[in-house]
Amino acid sequence: MKVLAVLLLAATVASLTGCGGEPKGDKSEAGSISAPLNEITKLGEIPSIMSEGLTEEEKAELRDQIMPGGVGDVKAAEEKFKALMADARAGDPAAQNSLGVMYYTGEAVSKTLSGQVLNTDPELAAGWFFRAAEQGYADAQFNLGLMYANGEGVPQDMEQAAELFKSAAEQGHVDAQNNLGAMYFTGEGVGRDEKKAIEWFEKAAAQGNEDARANLDAIKASGK
Repeated sequence: MKVLAVLLLAATVASLTGCGGEPKGDKSEAGSISAPLNEITKLGEIPSIMSEGLTEEEKAELRDQIMPGGVGDVKAAEEKFKALMADARAGDPAAQNSLGVMYYTGEAVSKTLSGQVLNTDPELAAGWFFRAAEQGYADAQFNLGLMYANGEGVPQDMEQAAELFKSAAEQGHVDAQNNLGAMYFTGEGVGRDEKKAIEWFEKAAAQGNEDARANLDAIKASGK
């Protein structure tokens, strides 16, 4: 039986598909956890994993929400990024989470101590997610959960991933609810508990999550 998990980094306000599109993500056997693909994007571009299935209007709205500036406007981009960094350093969890997304996808450039430019920086991304997650910011808890589940930027720790997904899920984060359901179903990071899996799938499905609905259908079909 297939149990699916929605796995996308969450943006500033909602999930990255929160601009009118349905959640999109990798689907895997028995709820196994996989990460978004790394990719190199140019200034002003939205990584394809974020824009898949969106209309041009939705892409423009998403770009305004998460990009450091307008297309081709390098000076404006730098100023907007500096402001975002200042907010993050001042403790704004939304800004911290946004920086984490940007460092993970490569929209924000970082360097090693030797000066080597990194296409992506999962360790720095995880650090910013951690700061926001400590403040109870659901998107950051979900994102950091993904990092722990995949061992990106932090050591792989399924129990920690489950705890973070649970913290986000309890705040109503729909993808965290589906992922937590998958972990309860497979017993990854938590004791296997099909009843709890169904409960979390039902919560996600009630919010319109198609993967959670598919998971519930798969469980029902297996019980026939």
